[in-house]
Amino acid sequence: MLKNVYTVKQVNAYIKNMFTQDFMLNRLYVKGEVSNCKYHPSGHIYFSLKDESGTIACVMFAGSRSGLSFRMQEGQQVVVLGSVSVYERDGRYQMYAREIILDGAGELYLKFEALKKELEEMGMFAQEYKRPIPQFVKKVGIVTASSGAAVRDIINIAARRNPYVQLILCPAKVQGEGAAESIVQGIRMLEEQDVDVMIVGRGGGSIEDLWAFNEEIVARAIFESRVPVISAVGHETDTTIADYVADLRAPTPSAAAELAVYEYQAAENLMKEYQMRLSSAVLKKAEQNRQYLKQAALKLRLFHPRQKLLENRQYASDLELQLRSRMEEILQQKRHQFALYVEKMKGLSPLEKLNQGYAYVEDKKGRPVRQIADVKEGDAIRIYVSDGMIEAQVKGMTEEIQYHA
Repeated sequence: MLKNVYTVKQVNAYIKNMFTQDFMLNRLYVKGEVSNCKYHPSGHIYFSLKDESGTIACVMFAGSRSGLSFRMQEGQQVVVLGSVSVYERDGRYQMYAREIILDGAGELYLKFEALKKELEEMGMFAQEYKRPIPQFVKKVGIVTASSGAAVRDIINIAARRNPYVQLILCPAKVQGEGAAESIVQGIRMLEEQDVDVMIVGRGGGSIEDLWAFNEEIVARAIFESRVPVISAVGHETDTTIADYVADLRAPTPSAAAELAVYEYQAAENLMKEYQMRLSSAVLKKAEQNRQYLKQAALKLRLFHPRQKLLENRQYASDLELQLRSRMEEILQQKRHQFALYVEKMKGLSPLEKLNQGYAYVEDKKGRPVRQIADVKEGDAIRIYVSDGMIEAQVKGMTEEIQYHA
């Protein structure tokens, strides 16, 4: 029975893991001739590197295309920076490129990478050391060649944006032997001129042409400068050590002039707008204070003792009116009630009864005679009628009286 039998997937995965764990294969420079180069519609670039002894398959994914500053062609000698790993599906290894440079610049590129790493570890690229570029400058220093497109572009754009800004040019050698020292000298001289900001740069070129801006002495001069520095080296795709050290990187000298020199007309318009806003705010505040004073004066009048006395007097007058009204109302009610009582009393009054034809009878002792048992025959009685009294004597009594209609 067979033991230790593995699938193809397991073997490929194991080999890929070996490649991944190999530190050297994760960051490798490989030099060779480009062959079978194909630009895929997805943005990936597939090619091979070959020399007299063999070939290695390579791919640069679309996300790494920023590491390629030229269009690759068959037969070019290049240096590829990347990693070597296994493509499990096909079971073959290939190189995954992150950066590609032409072979002629290979040694300088390696030197560039080494210095870049060293200065970065020293903290010279750290963001906390970057100084802000002043917004409204009066004097701008320029370190570049006295002739060439770079200085002309800076002068033209600065003059267009703000003709009142003073430009101080310190001519420097920007290419070849002694260029780095010349650039450093220019930076030092402009520091003594008390410029507000400094543009250090030149036009585009090859890595060899731009090398002066990759020298350590230039990087240290920019880092130690008391004046904020804008680097403007080459074209947008060119990057130098000076760009990493400077307080601000401009993709071109023209862009550096745009960043360094504020636009006078825009600033003037902004000042006018601020003036209008300020005037509006002052007028608004004055109106608010005026309204506040009016309200305060009104409150003062409302809370003045004289006003309080008037209010209390009015309140007392109102209460008096209410009291009088209430008293009149109560008197009226009492009058009405009294009239009702009078009418009731009239109905109960003996005089009223007498006026209606009735009489009131009492005995000689003044006691009322209500029934025949109260008197006897011969007793003297008094009979009260509506207009007086009749004295009489009882002659006889009848117990029942028949009323006839």
